[in-house]
Parts: sequence; structure tokens; C-alpha cells
Amino acid sequence: MACRISELVLDCRDAERLAEFWCEVLGFVVLVREDDGIEIGPPEGFGGLQPTLVLSPSEDAKPGKLPLHIDVSPTDRDQDAELERLLAAGARHADVGQTGEESWVVLADPEGNEFCLLRKRLT
Repeated sequence: MACRISELVLDCRDAERLAEFWCEVLGFVVLVREDDGIEIGPPEGFGGLQPTLVLSPSEDAKPGKLPLHIDVSPTDRDQDAELERLLAAGARHADVGQTGEESWVVLADPEGNEFCLLRKRLT
């Protein structure tokens, strides 16, 4: 039996704001809210195919280029429509030196953590 990623932990300054943002982006819900962070995940809860996201308050949170970043893919609309939705939810464009020829769009969440919106739609 191999391991599987069950949670991704993101240090942040404002766990509530990022929970709201990432729940909107991913269609997640708050699963656990404790003093040491907020865990969000799919409505069916922890342990499914998708890992949960733990937003951990930290004074040392470093926005910008993360050693590990998140890629998201549209599920029920094309990339342009999903980009509009993510920008309305609080994402903003981020410049990491892309050429403009990429098939993905680089964005930042409300705390400046970069992530990519891929073109390929998942079902």
C-alpha cells in the first residue's frame, strides 16, 4: 500500500479570509475550526480522493512563491469563465515572469500565495 496526500497545510496570516477564499474556489466547506487553524475540504469530509487544506495561522507566513504551489482546473466552465469567477472571489493576477504563451494563468490568493489556473477542464 502506498501513501496518499491527505492534507495540505498552508501557513497564513488570516485563516478565516483564506478559508472563505479557498472554499469559494474549490467548492469546499469548513470541516474543522480550532485555535490552531481551519481545515477545509470537500462536503463529504476528510479521507476522500481530494486532500483537505489546513490553513494554519502563523506570524511567519511568507506570501508569494511557495516551494509547493496549487494548480486548479475548471470543472464546469472554460478557463476564461473560471478566471472571471476567481478574480471576483478575490484572486489577482501574478507576474512570475511568464511569457504570455502559457496555457495557464498565474494568480495569487488574498494573501499573495501564487497558484495556477490550468486550461484543461476536469469532469
